[in-house]
Order: sequence, then structure tokens, then C-alpha cells
Amino acid sequence: MDRKQLIKKYIEFFKSKNHKEIQNSSLIPENDPTVLFTTAGMHPLVPYLLGEKHPLGKRLCNVQRCIRTGDIDCVGDETHHTFFEMMGNWSLGDYFKKEAIEFSFEFLTKVLKIPKERLAVSVFAGNEDAKRDDESAGIWNKVGIPKERIFGITNNWWGPAGKTGPCGPDTEMFYWKAKSKLPKEVNPNDESWVEIWNDVLMEFVKNEEGKFVSAKQKNIDTGMGLERTLAILNGFEDNYLSEVWQPIIKKIEKLSGREYGKQEGITKDMRIIADHIKASVFIIADGISPSNTEQGYILRRLIRRAIRYGTFINLKDFTKQIAEPIFEIYSDYEHLQKNKDKILNELQKEEENFNKTIQKGLKIFDNKMKEAMEKKLKSLGGKRYTGLDQEDLGEISGKEAFLLYQSHGFPLELILEEAKKRRGNIKVDVEGFQKELAKHQELSRTASAGRFKSGLADNSESTTKLHTATHLLLAALKIILKDENIEQRGANITPERLRFDFTFPRKLTDEEIKKLEELVNAQIQKSCEVVREEMSPAEAKAKGACGIFDKKYGEKVSVYSIGNFSKEICTGPHVKNTCEIGKFRIVKEESSSSGIRRIKAVVN
Repeated sequence: MDRKQLIKKYIEFFKSKNHKEIQNSSLIPENDPTVLFTTAGMHPLVPYLLGEKHPLGKRLCNVQRCIRTGDIDCVGDETHHTFFEMMGNWSLGDYFKKEAIEFSFEFLTKVLKIPKERLAVSVFAGNEDAKRDDESAGIWNKVGIPKERIFGITNNWWGPAGKTGPCGPDTEMFYWKAKSKLPKEVNPNDESWVEIWNDVLMEFVKNEEGKFVSAKQKNIDTGMGLERTLAILNGFEDNYLSEVWQPIIKKIEKLSGREYGKQEGITKDMRIIADHIKASVFIIADGISPSNTEQGYILRRLIRRAIRYGTFINLKDFTKQIAEPIFEIYSDYEHLQKNKDKILNELQKEEENFNKTIQKGLKIFDNKMKEAMEKKLKSLGGKRYTGLDQEDLGEISGKEAFLLYQSHGFPLELILEEAKKRRGNIKVDVEGFQKELAKHQELSRTASAGRFKSGLADNSESTTKLHTATHLLLAALKIILKDENIEQRGANITPERLRFDFTFPRKLTDEEIKKLEELVNAQIQKSCEVVREEMSPAEAKAKGACGIFDKKYGEKVSVYSIGNFSKEICTGPHVKNTCEIGKFRIVKEESSSSGIRRIKAVVN
């Protein structure tokens, strides 16, 4: 079975169960600062999981492209990927545990013909907040999974996405991928048991007191990894042997002269290169360019990490060539084909820039060597020194080594290798480097924690006010700047402020900023009612609603109107009347990227 056949079977199965297919959304979450990338199919559905009515109903399904970098250190093994496609189905207050589990079992065993003997499932084991999910365990047993293949895991729990909100236990499905005899009991630490599907059972809401109460709207949110499932169906223990990876691997083999699967180290290098280039292609296709902040920083890291691993197998000037097969593998992604030239150019440009950066880093080594020799000669009082191969010529400090890693992209192993190459004995403070790295990782974790504490996922009052204000801001920009073609290019909203990116070629004047504030505040003071309607994308366009009218929309959309001032397709939370927003104030206007301006604003 190939990728397109698997997708077709999945969508057709859930359509037969009265689900509506929703569109594959961008990797860049719209109006949701809780994550840098879409990491699961549920991200575009957060408002509906929180209770908003979806235009297409209560049963939904799709295949969603995703990026996850949390376990990037695992990439290089047989099953982990940075970019992947997630097949998912959702119930928004409709069916619950029984139907979700029965659907999962039926699709795996009846449609995909996976022997139930090779399946095992996990359920929530229980903790101080909620009891063991015996209900799910009983349903699994009833459909045909024996008790010895049903086991409890304490961390089988999802959410909430913010401080409060929907959450609940989940139940995972595992497949025994090894060709060896199946064990009688399940050991979840055995890598031969591969997770292929996860059903999240949102039956609770965490309130502001931190207590878990029964949810009024109980939801189902499932996710099935396409890559892992495809490998299983074709009898591969290694995901990278399937059709969504092999053309890329073959290109790496051709360019490097190395063979995949023969040496563990080389095989791992090839997987990392293939994975990171594929992820980079998809990120660039969704409008991101390499930079030193947010999504652009992740993209830069992925490209440069691929280049670094490329040097281990003698690859040079290769990113464009390795990217080429990706466009053939994913020919059904129109936006990928449309942006092919841009994607390849971005890869080549970043590779050229990184190679220059590497050269700068090498000069640092040379200067360090020179300084060490001069210091040694000085200590000898000008006497001739011939012991360069035996004597200690100094040390690259932990901070210097980390600067090479952080600013110039040198991994520690490359720093050690270059130090060893130099004539003499330049040491590297590895312990100091690890301390600096640990400090950096802690800062990154803190920043990520801050990101997850805010945004639409917590649906806070402040966030709702600021989100509604972005509608007024977009309409005001078109009026004040006399440009109806201005489009939103991103939004990041926390309870403290909004950040709004839009298309415009120049810096705004102080007078324009003042007029924007006055116009937005005038609409707030008018106490305009915010009205939600459901209609087709064609009707929305005919009525003048803002939106980029491509294939991103489904059969129906939600349109929010604010008096006669703003009409916009949206899925975020909104106030009922503009008088709830408060006073709008722009605190900064700046460039975001070429042709894109950024406004930061607050309400109080």
C-alpha cells in the first residue's frame, strides 16, 4: 500500500462513519501563540474543542502536516521524524469512548487487515487527580484485545493546552513490528512495540482552582502517524525504507557514494539529513525563511544541522539536490509545487551562508592556535621551542566552545575534531561547554513554558479582547493606508499584548499610527456587536469577508462581522461587543521581513 492509498482509505472510512473532511492547515498556527508549529491535527481545532460550533458539524477527519522538534535528538533512529503527516478524526461533543475505540479497532483490523494478535493498547493508569480508565480497558477487551495486551501508563493523559481547559486520558495502540515471536506480555520499553495511533478522550475540564471536573462537551481527538503506519503495512521495521523516504535516501546515496543500512553511523547520518531537509522544504513552503527568531530559527537549525551531518559523509553543496525528490513524493501538495523555486533558492542561500560561517569558525581556531604558540614562546623567554607536538598549548574555554556551537553551528564533536587536527595539543573544556549548553536549554524551556501559558488555548478574557482587536486593526489599516490589498501575515497574541504582521512595503509614519489608534478606538466606543455567521467560502467572498481564498477552507466557514466596519473569516475567540475591549494603543511598529510590517499593541 502506498501513501496516497492509505490516505484515501482513512478518509473514506471516516466519511462512511458520517465524518466531514477538513482541510490540511498550514504548519504555522493561525492566531495561536502556544506553539511555533502545528504539532498535531488538533491545533487548528482548539476553538471548537473549547466549545465553539464548527461549520462542518461535530464529526471531522483529515490528514494534517505537522512539525515536532521536541524529540529532535531521537531523529536518526528507525521511527522518529521532525516532519510527519497525522491522520486524525474528531468528535466535538458527539460520540465518545465506545465509538472512538470501535472505529480505531475496525480500521486497523478490517480495513488495513492488521492481525489483532500483533496489537496491544495502553490506557490511563490513574493518579491522584483521576482514577484508572477501566472503561476504555473494558471496551478494548470487548472488541477483541485480550487483557494481557492492555496495560496502564500513568502519563497517558492529554492537556490542558493552557492553564485551564479540556483534558482527559488517552489510549494508545501499539504494533509488534519485529519478525520475532510475539511475547505473551507487553513491555512498553521494548522498541519492537511501536505506537501507531492515539485516541485522546477529553472528558474533563481543569478549572482555575486546578481541579478536574466533568466536561459539558466531551471530545475525541485522535492521531495516527502516516509514516509509521505505512512502514508497518509494507513489512518494514525501518520507516526510512518506505516510499516517502527512499527517493531521498537514494539521492543521498548517489551524492555521497555511501550505502544506506550498511554502517550504523552512516545510516543515522542519512536519516537525519533526509528528515531535516524534508522538514525544511515544508516549513519554507508555508512562508518561513531562515532567521534568528522563532520559526525561522528552527528552520535555520534544521538546515544547518543537515549540512553538518552531510560533511560526515562527504556531501558538499547538496541541499537543493536532496530536496528535489520531495516534490515528487508529495505531488498532491499544490503549495509545495507552486513555491518550488523559492524553496530551493532558500536552501541554497542558507547553505552558502553557513559555509561562510564555518570558515569564520575555523579562523577562530587558527587565531587560538597562534595565541597559544605566542604565549608558549614568550614563557620560554624567546628560546627556540620545538615541543609543539607534545606540550599543552592552551585550552578553548567552555564559553568559547559554546559560542562556536551557538553562533557558528559547530557541534561539540566538530570542535574536538578541529582541535585535534591542529599541530599541538589544544584542549577543549568539554565540561564547561556542557554547563553553557545546559543554561541555554533551560532558557529555551522557560521560553517555551511561557509560550504554552498563553494564547487561544487558554481562551482568557485578555486574549479574547486582543484577538477581536486584530479584526479592527486589519480593517483600519486598509482605510488609513488606502490599500485594500493589505493581508494578515501572522498574529501572536498573549494576555499582555498582540503582535500583528501584515503586507505593506514601507514604515508607517507617526501620523498614520495615530490615525490607526483613533479609528480602532472609535469603533470600540461605538459598542459594535460582534456577529458570527456560517456560510460557504464563495458566499463569504461575495459578502466582502477578508480571507485568502484558496483551498484552505472547507464547505462552510465562520464569518465574524463587527458592525459595518469589519467582516472576516476566523476561528478564534471574540468578545460579544466591542465595548468590552477597552482602549487600544499601538506600542511599536517595525519591519518583520521583506514586504511585511509588524505592529505590537495593547488594550487596557
